[in-house]
Amino acid sequence: MTEWLLALVPQYGLWLLAATTFLSCLALPIPASILMLTAGGFAAVGDLSLWQAFLAAAIGGIVGDQTGYWAGRRFGAAFLSRLRKDAARDKLLARADALMDKRGILAVFLSRWLFSPLGPWVNLTAGSTGYGWHRFTLAGVAGEIVWAALYVGTGYIFAGNVEAASDLLGSVLGMVAGASAVVILGYWLWAAQRTDAARALSGGKS
Repeated sequence: MTEWLLALVPQYGLWLLAATTFLSCLALPIPASILMLTAGGFAAVGDLSLWQAFLAAAIGGIVGDQTGYWAGRRFGAAFLSRLRKDAARDKLLARADALMDKRGILAVFLSRWLFSPLGPWVNLTAGSTGYGWHRFTLAGVAGEIVWAALYVGTGYIFAGNVEAASDLLGSVLGMVAGASAVVILGYWLWAAQRTDAARALSGGKS
């Protein structure tokens, strides 16, 4: 399927790119990242416009996010309950629930590009729980801009060497994810320590 889609990039270009990122945000198994890298490569040799490729990828992702959010808002818990019957989906939704519960707007932003497999499930969770649309949209748009810029830009820099570009991004994002986890854990421990100290002080005064 991936090779078939890549062969269509020169012919359908921007429309294909937008449709791919849109569908990937609905949890469909579409190789959106590979398509963006490829589009960046075509832009490097002049077959596509770089800024148009970036815009198509970002807009497709943004519209996909909104579709997922409003699906969650419209169909709510009953829809998610049906999805949870599948063990793999249930695991992803549980992780999305936990991330949204702890991080909110940061969860939406990071799940666009750093933890992208969780993105579609965060969209549904945000909608079904009534998370604020304005905050969701702000974080979602920012995240999709980062996602599109990273992949289309890297494909442009590597001029179509998709394998090398993908390996580099995978390594960099892996390191960023690890560092983010350490920072988040450190912040959680610091906040927990402050809470415990405040409770101890309050108990001492009483």
